[in-house]
Amino acid sequence: MSAPFCEILAPAGNEEMLRAAVYSGADAVYLGLTSFNARRSAGNFTPEALRSAVSFCHGRGVKVYVVLNITVYGAELAAVQDSIAAVAAAGADAVIVQDLAVAALVRRCAPGLPLHGSTQMSVHSLEGARQLADMGFARVILARELSLEEIRVIADGCGIEVECFVHGALCMSMSGQCMMSAFLGGRSGNRGSCAGPCRLPFAADGSGAAHLSLKDMSLVRHIPAMQKAGVCSAKIEGRLRTPEYVAAAVSACRAARDGQAYDAQLLRDVFSRSGFTDAYLTGKRDGAMFGVRTEADTAAARAALPRARELFRREFSRLPVDLTLTVSEDGAKLKAENDGFAAVVYLEEAPQPAQKDQAAAVERCLRKTGGTPFLARDVKLDSDGMWYLPASALNEARRAALEQLLEKRSRIVPHAFVPGLPALPSRTPGARRLWARFASVSQMPEDLSALERVILPIGELDAVPEALRGRTVLELPRAMFGAVEQQVQRQLERAAGMGFAGFEANNLAHLRMAKGLSLYGGLGLNVTNPLSGAEAVRLGVQGVLALPELTAAQVGALARCVPAAAIGYGHLPLMLTRACPLHNVRTCAGCPRKGELTDRKGRRFAVRCGLGVRTIYNPVPLYMGDKPGALGCDCEVLYFTTESPRRAAQVLAIYAAGAPFDGELTRGLYFKGTD
Repeated sequence: MSAPFCEILAPAGNEEMLRAAVYSGADAVYLGLTSFNARRSAGNFTPEALRSAVSFCHGRGVKVYVVLNITVYGAELAAVQDSIAAVAAAGADAVIVQDLAVAALVRRCAPGLPLHGSTQMSVHSLEGARQLADMGFARVILARELSLEEIRVIADGCGIEVECFVHGALCMSMSGQCMMSAFLGGRSGNRGSCAGPCRLPFAADGSGAAHLSLKDMSLVRHIPAMQKAGVCSAKIEGRLRTPEYVAAAVSACRAARDGQAYDAQLLRDVFSRSGFTDAYLTGKRDGAMFGVRTEADTAAARAALPRARELFRREFSRLPVDLTLTVSEDGAKLKAENDGFAAVVYLEEAPQPAQKDQAAAVERCLRKTGGTPFLARDVKLDSDGMWYLPASALNEARRAALEQLLEKRSRIVPHAFVPGLPALPSRTPGARRLWARFASVSQMPEDLSALERVILPIGELDAVPEALRGRTVLELPRAMFGAVEQQVQRQLERAAGMGFAGFEANNLAHLRMAKGLSLYGGLGLNVTNPLSGAEAVRLGVQGVLALPELTAAQVGALARCVPAAAIGYGHLPLMLTRACPLHNVRTCAGCPRKGELTDRKGRRFAVRCGLGVRTIYNPVPLYMGDKPGALGCDCEVLYFTTESPRRAAQVLAIYAAGAPFDGELTRGLYFKGTD
């Protein structure tokens, strides 16, 4: 496989950052409108500013991708449609989405607008990327946690473009699988308002250290290898950072891609957290990945600003232009051509006969394109004799021709847009039923009579009693890094003929892996509105589990469109991580595959390890057993994780009876929602 051209993709949180990205040489930028994007606190762009941004970028050969990459609520679908209309009208090059509903609206209203699957879709495996391809996506933005070989496998086999982050902040959790900010502070990362709680003290040893804080990723030196592996876009994180940061990162990435040296010290000085890590790409995941922002880091950034500003003081010349000066006794004209565009300027100055050949002098004048986006490639003098034109006239003609050429390149070419929200099914939820998810067969109580269905991890398939299989749904894991996907595929093939009631999809990959089987949508699909629920059903599930960030009213609205469940009890999984926070205090050797983190208030968060990932659980359980009917859904799921079998039996009994909880509890976000 020949290596694709690897574009350098830069963040543009506002117009100043946009200019810094383009002037320092970015091939593409990504930016957000003032709503429905995962960096709501960035400056972002109004529809009018978006048109100006696209015009500015396209004039310079730079692509613009617009992020609409959050989960949306049912009441917001009309506004999402308006945002898609603005993106289409601006002639942007693609839209980046997380929510299945947003993808459906783009396909329906602006089918000519390419779709890129956001990293918040949690795609991290070959089958996940293939599923996006099946859904009509042009590009997948892979999870940050992948190794180079894992990226290569996906790029080789998925059939669509592959984009990877190469520099910037690392979330501790897999993007799209974090509810920590939402449940600890009411600010949802899935909605673009993450408060960054992982940067606060969460210590694996009670020391008060920040053991959930990762260093920034920097894979700049690996860009040639990533390009060879099939990555077509090297993405820089940082829409909340500064123009100086953007320019330093773009300059370094561009140089590395082109096999040139770059200023690694400037890159570190302009922003780091005690340095950088490349641990995911290289597979060296250990305690060295973790770091915090220090006073020394901040001081270095202040000192680096003047050097970084020099990187975007003058515009990067990138567009090859052919210039032809035609001179005769009748006058002179200059033609500038680039990429199918052409501009012609007639010189006011009359040519004068010359005593010697002026070709060299003419070429010197016409090649002075510095400070513009153009780079003179082929300069020709077409003359019927020897003529003289003053340098001032040639310079003015060059400026005028390039300005005309830039104006022509900058004209907006909108995408076709046809408004119209799709009609959604209408239904009445059935009587309240109970399901329960257990971490293992050994955790289950003996009396399961209150339950219609039991959910168990697919790894437990051989431990499930044959008599229970007809009531058991096997849960597919939210994360399947490396060989885990093949392991799960083999388990699926075995389980398909064993009489189980079905399977629970928790990643887009599962829609493809379990196609044709009885399938339910689980927690990892992040279903938050009736249209995304309907899309999940269209893609093969029989019903969906509402994301616990919804209010009870929103859960009810979802259930009036598609069969829907909601979590009624559980220590909710706040984070799903590939890096292990326990590595700050111990190695895997001899580790019991569990531990806990203590926050600054003394609360203890359980950590459990399995299938190469770690789950961090909320210490306070959600409980809705004494609020029968409040969720308005078809069934309520008791989500057991760290409980003993005895405790699971107690909770099941009081929940089924509709009794008050016997300890500290939370109602989660069901009655207050998120920011």
